Amino acid sequence: MASGPDNIHQSLSQGKGQIMQKIGILTGGGDCPGLNAVIRAVVRKAINENFSVVGFKNGWMGVTEGTGAALDMNSVSGILPKGGTILGTSRTNPVKAPDGLEKIKRTFDKFELHALIAIGGEDTLGVARKLHDAGLNVVGVPKTIDNDLQGTDFTFGFDTAVNIATMAIDRLHTTAEAHNRVMVVEVMGRHAGWIAVYAGLAGGADCILIPEEPFDIDQVCELLKKRHSRGKNFSIVVVAEGAKLAEQEGGLVVQNLKKDAFGHARLGGIGNMLGEEIERRTGFETRVTVLGHVQRGGTPTAFDRVLASRFGVAAVELVVRGEFGKMVSLQGNKILAVSLDEAVKEIKTVDKELFSIAQVFFG
Repeated sequence: MASGPDNIHQSLSQGKGQIMQKIGILTGGGDCPGLNAVIRAVVRKAINENFSVVGFKNGWMGVTEGTGAALDMNSVSGILPKGGTILGTSRTNPVKAPDGLEKIKRTFDKFELHALIAIGGEDTLGVARKLHDAGLNVVGVPKTIDNDLQGTDFTFGFDTAVNIATMAIDRLHTTAEAHNRVMVVEVMGRHAGWIAVYAGLAGGADCILIPEEPFDIDQVCELLKKRHSRGKNFSIVVVAEGAKLAEQEGGLVVQNLKKDAFGHARLGGIGNMLGEEIERRTGFETRVTVLGHVQRGGTPTAFDRVLASRFGVAAVELVVRGEFGKMVSLQGNKILAVSLDEAVKEIKTVDKELFSIAQVFFG
């Protein structure tokens, strides 16, 4: 954080012994492993600092509707290893509603909130930034398994998703080799291919396709043919759901044109399309595995539990110090604060140097 250790200790101590103030908390957007760890950390740290906590159900929906309830030590007991979120979540966008901002202000008044901690990705934190601009005390905690938020090296949930995807790739290796097949593995990654690159590298994928690098199917097929010509009769192709075909071949693949409250189309289908084309163009028997929401579920890894806990504690520290309009972040091994403006100004895409390392192992 911006303050030194002595200043932090002094500012945190000033809240003790004063009238108990309230901190609200919500989880927005898609769920991911580690959300409950953040909630637990916020509640425990807030109580230690003489704050009470109000949890809002189902993301921004709960804040706009004023559906909140007190959270205490008993509420968060035993939730550290659990996936999902005890508060529920949604993709509600209050900014789109004509009176959305006014409803949120009324909720602040109703619950006498001193501040609100919003846990979410670019959409959730984009709303948080607008609330701060409107004069409300808001702090952000970065949450996205895609790891595509600016201002932080990693977001919690990403490590768990990568481990799940890597385990799947490891398992698919054995059946691919046994049947001399090409296995296409579709992983999450709407705008950025972090999961695909990390899991593909860790799992020994023979080709990795990401949103940042539009691909030509013929080039993919030639790579696989060359690999098979060396006596390798099986291959693993990892593709992010948001991977784009080269413009002449159609661009982005979506399930349908219907969009959510933040204007996002539902992605999906790139893996099946790719699998069909690989088999048609190469003659290699090809199978497709779409990991989908499996990557979101289950217990978080130790890394994600620790990172989420650190984020939760740091978020309360920002509230105590009155540093609103900021998001906690991991930079190196330190937890620092960055502005919400910086966090949501653009998507954090895969580093070109990292992808070039992955390409060394293609084919």
